[in-house]
Amino acid sequence: MRPFIFLSLLFFLAISSPAMAQDPFNTFGQGGNFGSFGDENTTNPSQQKRSTWGRDTSKVDKVIPTDYFQWRIDERLGTIQPLAFNDTLPHLFQNFNATEGFRGEYNILGNLGSPRLHRNFLDREQIEDFMFLQPYDYFHTTPSNLLFSNCKSPLTQLQYHECGTRENGQDRVLAYFTSNIDKQSALGFKIDYLYARGYYNNQANSQFGGTVFGYHRGEKYEMHAFASWEHMKMAENGGIESDLYITDPESFPRSVASKDIPTILSSVWNRNDQQTYFLTHRINLGFDRDIEVPDSLKPKMPEDGELLKRIKSDSLLTVIRADSLRLSLTLDSLRQKWQSEQITPQEFVPVTSIFHTAQFKSLTHDNYAQNNGIPSTYFSHDPYLRSSYTDFTDETQAISLRNTLGIQLREGFNRWAKAGVTLFATHDYQRFKLPSALSSDTLDLFDRYTQNNVSVGGEISKTQGHTLHYRGGAEFCLLGEKAGELDVHGTADLNFRLFRDTVHLAANAYFKRKEPSFYCYHYHSAAHFWDNDLNKETRTRIEGLFSIDRTRTTFRFGVENITDYTHFANVLTPNYATNGTTINSYSRDVRVQQTSDIQVMSATLRQDLAAGIFHFDNEVTWQTTSNADALPLPTLSLYSNAYIIFHVAKVLRVELGADMRYFTSYYAPDYAPFLGQFSIQDPSQERIKIGNYPILNGYVNLAIKRVRMYVNVQHFNQSDGRAFWAPHYPIDPFAIHLGISWNFYN
Repeated sequence: MRPFIFLSLLFFLAISSPAMAQDPFNTFGQGGNFGSFGDENTTNPSQQKRSTWGRDTSKVDKVIPTDYFQWRIDERLGTIQPLAFNDTLPHLFQNFNATEGFRGEYNILGNLGSPRLHRNFLDREQIEDFMFLQPYDYFHTTPSNLLFSNCKSPLTQLQYHECGTRENGQDRVLAYFTSNIDKQSALGFKIDYLYARGYYNNQANSQFGGTVFGYHRGEKYEMHAFASWEHMKMAENGGIESDLYITDPESFPRSVASKDIPTILSSVWNRNDQQTYFLTHRINLGFDRDIEVPDSLKPKMPEDGELLKRIKSDSLLTVIRADSLRLSLTLDSLRQKWQSEQITPQEFVPVTSIFHTAQFKSLTHDNYAQNNGIPSTYFSHDPYLRSSYTDFTDETQAISLRNTLGIQLREGFNRWAKAGVTLFATHDYQRFKLPSALSSDTLDLFDRYTQNNVSVGGEISKTQGHTLHYRGGAEFCLLGEKAGELDVHGTADLNFRLFRDTVHLAANAYFKRKEPSFYCYHYHSAAHFWDNDLNKETRTRIEGLFSIDRTRTTFRFGVENITDYTHFANVLTPNYATNGTTINSYSRDVRVQQTSDIQVMSATLRQDLAAGIFHFDNEVTWQTTSNADALPLPTLSLYSNAYIIFHVAKVLRVELGADMRYFTSYYAPDYAPFLGQFSIQDPSQERIKIGNYPILNGYVNLAIKRVRMYVNVQHFNQSDGRAFWAPHYPIDPFAIHLGISWNFYN
């Protein structure tokens, strides 16, 4: 019923009058958040031809302005980062809601909103202290990915995505609203609700997030703030019991639907409840300087007759006109007075900024099981904190309060200030609560850990101009549990013309010596328990990028060396049959490991081709790792998208095509459901390879005025083979996905 209603709505929109809306859509790029909207092929309202039948032609239609721009905020220093791209165009809109990423670059557990891990190591983040939120970056709102907007009219964007039935359906509703209070200030909110039952048993996801935000961008005072609340609940099924249901379904006496495939776990959940409060503000100190105005724009001295009109007394004016000397003196006086009344336009030039950034985060993570949902042989050990795995709840809590205070010498306040210089100091307070080893079924005791870290840092940057930009900085932790941490980083880009084309060269490098995540040091639960002594992790990276606008070619190459690479690892214990040689199953545990001296090399080539209405976009990534056991990576990852673009009746933009995701087979990281993290497979036991399986989707994207929509037929090549996103987690079977996005300006 729901697909019928949705398709009816698409048909209605397709045949509707162009007068339904006033601005068309842009192309959609990448990113899991709302992006900026522009005006592609905007028509001048005065040139629009509209029927006058049945209405009063003496009334002038009100044109609602739809212009606006958006930006993000640096999480540490609070600097504004304008969007250099437009990421809400119709192109690739069919992949907006894909948990596996716009180009299938993530390993996931199959279902919408499930945890995910980037397959390209250069795009993978180090494990954070609040690690339970990292696999949900698809959904999680942070200060660095929230978009602030300045718009001439209140903006509302509504989105709805859905597929499946009541038994296996996936639904997501998003709403984004922002409205300016004045030219310098605005308020807004964002709501994101996701509920996915899943095509396989015991994998339902329920996620809800709400964010309110506001800003003020005055000349002498700037402020950005937001508050975010998120609830994420995920059922854990541990994967399917046998991969043969996917790789060799004919080995079973009858065909089995996805919902009939048994899973390893049932009645097991992970839940995250988090709150984030963020404030960054700055005082700008500077001076006012005159604005150079061309002579053609400067006000001209009025004629003598116009000046004399300033004399209101007719009798006095008659006397003045009769005396030439008096007339000359009066005109000189009037000219001087007029000159004194002219105000030279000025602008405020910020020289120095004093800024403060505060961020408070709170996280509660629960892992619980009910109703005997865990097989007796699943774990290789008895519960650490409980008497059994029948029914238990383990909870950990974490809070963080970080304050950064700094001063910035602004870039460009005179011709000698070619770069900006920033100095800052940060205090980071963290507190963690974990179940104590003395806890039991009837007694909940907790261990508490408190950390106070003080660090200092600086940065130099050049962001103005077109040809050359750079940013370099360093931060060193002076005091606290993380004393000795060091982060030195730098980026640069060069843009120049070559044979009537624009070439971009960019470089990125860093040296980081970081403490592993707190939860790598300490983790207490019934399923996993450790208190580790670990070394700092050291990473060194050099990366370059080359792109040409005209040929739509981009090449990226990077090398990274890692010492004491910190990661999670599965530990398997075979369960033998009565004959003592046949392995019936494996019992599991998870531990933290550190591996030294790993080198990773990666190269990505992106080439987009076009000929008339035909388009063929390709992206291929090659990777190699010096230790495939500790850091497994696919050798090749490929995304190809073939499509045509045309217009119907000049108002309906149609994009019709098919895309493919593919990666070579490798021993991909497994997933630890009682930790909520990806962990490498145990190299001492039999391992599972996934990959070497193309995933084909066919789609149609439609855009008319303010509305964009899609119909996406996913995995239409469903067949036998390694159809898995992660070991034991199959790709969803053939399904039709629908989505719509609508913008309102009022």
